[in-house]
Amino acid sequence: MANPRRIVIENQRLSPLINLLKKPLAFPLLLGFFVFLTWISLRLQHSSHFSSSSHTKSAVKSSNSDLEIHDGDDEANLIRFGLVSISPVRKDDRGWLLDPVILARDSLLKGGAGSCLSIHVGEIRPGGLRGNHRHHTCNETFVIWGAKTKFRLENNKVEKGYAEVVIGENEVAVAVSPSGTAHALVNVDPVRSTFFIGCQDSNTPNNSSTSDYKIWKDLQKV
Repeated sequence: MANPRRIVIENQRLSPLINLLKKPLAFPLLLGFFVFLTWISLRLQHSSHFSSSSHTKSAVKSSNSDLEIHDGDDEANLIRFGLVSISPVRKDDRGWLLDPVILARDSLLKGGAGSCLSIHVGEIRPGGLRGNHRHHTCNETFVIWGAKTKFRLENNKVEKGYAEVVIGENEVAVAVSPSGTAHALVNVDPVRSTFFIGCQDSNTPNNSSTSDYKIWKDLQKV
């Protein structure tokens, strides 16, 4: 049988909380408390994801000794390899050879082309520009080499709204641009030409219904 005195004491202890819950401000206070707990939970999940992502990229780095990771490459969805000895890229005395879709996937780049349904190969002469546009109907994977080249990718998680890295003349870079994400390639080399392959997983007509043009005003050409 329950002790009446103990019940009275417990009720006295709970009465301030009960009275608080009866007040008009109780609901906003509780809502704010739960919002705060949710924010804490999301922050912990983000930290855990970042740690996991860094650990995964470190594993890729350790398994590919010639892989080079520079500051900003993650934000630009890009991975680069030195030309001296490229282990993930098949290389012999004839030079290097790669499959852009498989290499991007194996390098843990997210949002690239799932297949090369549409492909284009191009040159960018010193001071020239390709891109500065956004496709809405395809994912795209790039292979870039040959000259010092600036690669810019739209990224709303970065303060400027885009990430930007420079690829060296002795590097091969694989970069991905998910559907709806703007990108641009700029040759900043004084002498050499940039060469690139663009691999898209759908046939994208060259018109304004599926693409946006002249995204960044500081890049004048398209």
